[in-house]
Formats: sequence, C-alpha cells, structure tokens
Amino acid sequence: MADWQFRRSGHKYKELDTNWDIVEGNWKQFKGKVKAQWGHLTEEQLEVIAGKRAELSGKIQEAYGITKDKANAQIKRFEKRNKDYQLSDYPLSNAS
Repeated sequence: MADWQFRRSGHKYKELDTNWDIVEGNWKQFKGKVKAQWGHLTEEQLEVIAGKRAELSGKIQEAYGITKDKANAQIKRFEKRNKDYQLSDYPLSNAS
C-alpha cells in the first residue's frame, strides 16, 4: 500500500483521499494537473499552495469567489478523477 499515492479513508467511508504529503513532495510535477483543473490560479498562487490541500482550497475560494464547502467539493472530485496515479508516476525530487 505504501506505493500508492492514495489511501483509503476509515472503514466507514468508501472514498479515496489523496495523500497530500506525496503531492507536496512532488508538487513541481503535480501542479500542472492542478493548473489544468483550476486555470484561474496564477503561478504565484501555485507556488504558495506548494502541494498543501488547505492552501489549495483557500486559493480556489479566492480565485473563483466560492465557499469553502464548494472548493472542498471540487478538490474531492479532482482527487477521485486522479485516484489512479501511483507514487511511481511522481518520483520524489530528492530521490536519485
């Protein structure tokens, strides 16, 4: 299971959550997918986000003028669409 970028939430929930620690560690490679999804985000905002989910949510709220709940719902859909990406798709930048 350690090879997957995504992990299963508690037994009660069937949805998958992105492991944002991995996203953060591979942000330079992953941010293109975020930019494709949320085109209004500037390069400066993407640098501030730096793979942090809470920062992404806040910047989406600012850029699109939406509520926190709507931003988080969009992120959840994004996570589900990208659930098949494996850690090997984004090797850690400090790995040799």
